[in-house]
Amino acid sequence: MWKVGLQTTPTLASMPDTIPNQRQYEMKKMILMDVEGTTTSISFVHDVLFPYSKDNLIKFLEKEFNNKANKEVQEALIEISNLGMMEKLFTGTFNQEIALRVLLQLINSDRKVGALKIIQGFQWKTGYESGALLGHVYPDVPECLHDWKEQGLKLGIYSSGSVQAQKLLFAHTKYGNLAKYFDHHFDTTVGGKKEKLSYENILKEVGLSANEVLFLSDIAEELLAAQSAGMEVMQLIRTGTASDSRFKGIRDFTEVDEEAPELHA
Repeated sequence: MWKVGLQTTPTLASMPDTIPNQRQYEMKKMILMDVEGTTTSISFVHDVLFPYSKDNLIKFLEKEFNNKANKEVQEALIEISNLGMMEKLFTGTFNQEIALRVLLQLINSDRKVGALKIIQGFQWKTGYESGALLGHVYPDVPECLHDWKEQGLKLGIYSSGSVQAQKLLFAHTKYGNLAKYFDHHFDTTVGGKKEKLSYENILKEVGLSANEVLFLSDIAEELLAAQSAGMEVMQLIRTGTASDSRFKGIRDFTEVDEEAPELHA
């Protein structure tokens, strides 16, 4: 069994006469993971978070559209206005009605727009803190996060959702606050998830070499990008995910210790 954890120094008495494969002694220092389809059901995002955002947009805009004190939202609205004009969604004066129309179109088309993520982050914060939202994680996730931290591993999230949205989701689950287990959060400000450079940027940020990091995701293109940056990878094959023979596949987090990826020399 491959054990993800801290490397220990063997004593002379414990060392075998020959080392069958030096690669098996390489140890991981960090597990980086995706959210949708990996820690969390894809349906939670599309069937719970997005509808909540849509249903509460009018109330949000009534409160924040002219709130100059919230500079982050005001900057996001400027970006939404510019985007709307570029796509010819309106002409003339930008107002709440136009903002609502543009935002709804972005949500319905699942556009990865920074300004939309900022606005949704504020909406979801209200929802989580009021108890209207409860973050979903698969039942195998909490215990594994705890065990990996006990082993001394660093844990990180890399998601297309904003860092704020990530932290909110994991801080408000039926298993309690799971955000405490994570050392690093990354979103698309480091680059797209299907781009090699993004994973290289993450490695620079965490100060680790590629072979010290294991990346978990359900998306083949993301796994390929991480692999091309030198990371070890495993594919989560949750319900509805098609397995890809190019990667070591696992059904849930409990199989990480059992199904070791092939380690590069």
